[in-house]
Amino acid sequence: MFGTLVPLFPGIPGGPELLVILLIAVLLFGANKIPKLARSTGEAMGEFQKGREEVEQELEEIRRKNREDRTENEQARLEAERDDEDQGTTGGSSSGEATEGTDEAEAEAERER
Repeated sequence: MFGTLVPLFPGIPGGPELLVILLIAVLLFGANKIPKLARSTGEAMGEFQKGREEVEQELEEIRRKNREDRTENEQARLEAERDDEDQGTTGGSSSGEATEGTDEAEAEAERER
């Protein structure tokens, strides 16, 4: 009725496995080098985390800039629409050019995404 114990997370080593790994590490590197290895591993992990945070900050800056650009494009489009409404449907070619320019800006923003 009672079978073998199945680990909750099969890919993660438990207590006995970690003890065996630690014993092998001591045998391979010696007890004196283990603290140095742990320190260098910790420093490497710290450097990796700093690099990851820098990349995340750069990505957030790019996202913020894209949002600002989209907001500016949207505002320009709305202003062009208001100008068109103010001038009526018989407006000159300048209103058509303004709308055409915002269409190009919107298409460029879409390509950047």
